[in-house]
Amino acid sequence: MVTTAPRVIVVGGGAAGFFAAIACAEANPAARVVLYEATAHPLAKVRVSGGGRCNVTHACPEPRELVKRYPRGGRELLGAFHRFGPRDTIAWFAARGVELKTENDGRMFPITDDSGTIVDCLRRTADQAGVKIYMPIGVRRIERGEAGFDVEFTDNSVGEFDRVLIATGGTKGSAGQTIAAQLGHTIEPPVPSLFTFHIDDPRIRGLEGLSVPAAATSVPGTKLKDSGGLLITHWGMSGPAILKLSAWGARELSERGYKFNVVVSWAEGRTVAQTHETLIAARLANLKKQIATWNPFALPARLWERLIIAAGITPETVWTSVSNNSLHALATQVAAAEFTVEGKSLNKEEFVTCGGVRLREVDFKTMESRVCPGLHFAGEVLDIDGITGGFNFQAAWTTGWLAGRAMSGVEQT
Repeated sequence: MVTTAPRVIVVGGGAAGFFAAIACAEANPAARVVLYEATAHPLAKVRVSGGGRCNVTHACPEPRELVKRYPRGGRELLGAFHRFGPRDTIAWFAARGVELKTENDGRMFPITDDSGTIVDCLRRTADQAGVKIYMPIGVRRIERGEAGFDVEFTDNSVGEFDRVLIATGGTKGSAGQTIAAQLGHTIEPPVPSLFTFHIDDPRIRGLEGLSVPAAATSVPGTKLKDSGGLLITHWGMSGPAILKLSAWGARELSERGYKFNVVVSWAEGRTVAQTHETLIAARLANLKKQIATWNPFALPARLWERLIIAAGITPETVWTSVSNNSLHALATQVAAAEFTVEGKSLNKEEFVTCGGVRLREVDFKTMESRVCPGLHFAGEVLDIDGITGGFNFQAAWTTGWLAGRAMSGVEQT
């Protein structure tokens, strides 16, 4: 039953903002829904994500498993994912002509492998639903009035609205966070959540682009550890094994000024003892071969040679001439190589922050503020972030959908 024809403003033209605007307008065609984007490039993050392919969601339909991928916000999202989760995301896009595919690691992309497919779908659907989009116009000020909200825009125009959604993302100093604070909300300080590690070390110098599919990483002196693919870059290290570690350790690593050590097990998380045993067996099986010409861990040849050198072994040495002490040194390089991190870089494709609007100040059934009725939030403006793999977009779709439906004025079952 339609109870009202609300005047709804969505502040922010990213994934969460568009999804919320569409959900609101589709749930109640009588609602007057407008979306304001401060830049000339709406859905910019959607377009560049996943290397230009857009990692839409993750093939993890069970909410209790899904929330384990969120360093912050998992508890609050549990109920939300029961109402709108990955299955619903897949069905939503399929109903609008966009089919998704699942890759071996669970990430889901449009079958076109083109993020433009997702951008076009959202723009087209918003237009069909009657959402009015204004850009590049930002919001300068929002005040709670007697009958709703008074909004002042950066072009000096003003407007009155019954419902406001802030979906401006998690970037430090965003207008959305400033406005949320002015309306009574507490802001958890934003810090980067997905970032690469700056490492300058002879063991990896010059190996840019080289990847290892199954590495394990940890930070000594903390509980931080993770695993996955590891990519050597011009700046140091990236890939899921690094990005997941950075997500779980976002605040702790920030407090250390991004100066710390990271331990890498290049061979599927084997211990030094296990690796040493494997190397002893390899020596027996390859007595006359040069150690650099064959390795039992299927590591890239150039990386294997660097680890050999780091262990104090000449690459031309034949296996039978390698002492047990040298094998143990090599086992340490393979299974527990320690690197010094001297800083971080943002991963531009998956830029995410932790921090934002304090979660206990928001009702996750409707995404409505508990301190300012009529104000809603969605996406990364909240203190929510997921690891790499499509989880941050899923949080955007879910919170956007819940907020949009709630703002529509249609009674929900």
